[in-house]
Amino acid sequence: MRSLGLVVWATVFAVAAGAPAVADAQTASRVDGKPNLQGVWDFRTLTPLQRPSDRVDQAQLTPEEIAEIEQNARQSAIEADEPSEVRTEPLPVGGNVGGYNNYWFDRGAGVVDGGRTALIVDPPDGRVPDSLPDVTRQATEDGVSQRPVRFRVGGIASDGPEDRGLAERCLLGFNTGPPVVPGGYNQNLQIFQTADHVVILNEMVHDARVVPLDGRDQLPDHVRQWNGSSRGHWEGDTLVVETTNFTGMTASFSPSVRSAVGSGATLHLTERFGRLDDETLLYEFTVSDPTSFERPFTAAQPMKRGTAMFEYACHEGNYGMLNLLTGARKEELAGTSEP
Repeated sequence: MRSLGLVVWATVFAVAAGAPAVADAQTASRVDGKPNLQGVWDFRTLTPLQRPSDRVDQAQLTPEEIAEIEQNARQSAIEADEPSEVRTEPLPVGGNVGGYNNYWFDRGAGVVDGGRTALIVDPPDGRVPDSLPDVTRQATEDGVSQRPVRFRVGGIASDGPEDRGLAERCLLGFNTGPPVVPGGYNQNLQIFQTADHVVILNEMVHDARVVPLDGRDQLPDHVRQWNGSSRGHWEGDTLVVETTNFTGMTASFSPSVRSAVGSGATLHLTERFGRLDDETLLYEFTVSDPTSFERPFTAAQPMKRGTAMFEYACHEGNYGMLNLLTGARKEELAGTSEP
């Protein structure tokens, strides 16, 4: 059996060197008798996670609706490329400078194959099930004040980095999960595959999950990790990855980057990876947490073959967190900070 360390270092070396050997392996249809899942996979899509409220009884888009949605996306991309869309005016002093404009986003150009109105396929209404009454729910707009902050973007205060979202702290990307949910930009993952391991490398925050396929037990219950403890097995031609042992510092599930429901400590996540054709990987995930949600739920997304992975530098050269906390200290000294 190959050592785990060798798999990790082989992954790092292959990415750094442009992965020519891995690229050659991607042309084969099978790896050690199993379907070849290797490659860069692009999970951008205009299809939302949950069915919009104005389509509550509509599971599929019409061809005309698909055409309109995709045309609007193309037009937004064209407008974002125009110089007038890039800020040139001075930013306000002491006020809200806002966030990114559309120039910096890459949400995709099309809906998922088949035109579903949501990535969630179960329950049939295409929505995240209701959470249980006593479960902790956080959202940036709710003014929550308790730690840990489990949502990805935003914060509850600026006393310290622990008051900011997980993505702002560069601990977890806002689209990488697990489970993987499209959002924003850097929406690629790369899969490396051997007979006894699969490595899932996310472009955002460049996390690599090394998934053993040798039947070993999960980690002991007291060992908790940001990305959980993943173990994989094959069911026919589908790779199934079961993940537990998430930390209570994360949510059971985040319906959006600015919200969080429950605790990751009680989450059981099941992911499925299967090839639909040479250019398409079907990714499915099921969230099971009877302490947080009324029932399990499942989402499905076809990922298209991509071309390359790029480094996602989060805090490297990023002064956002430093400036945020420094500004808060200056406001306190000036007596202008809010309680």
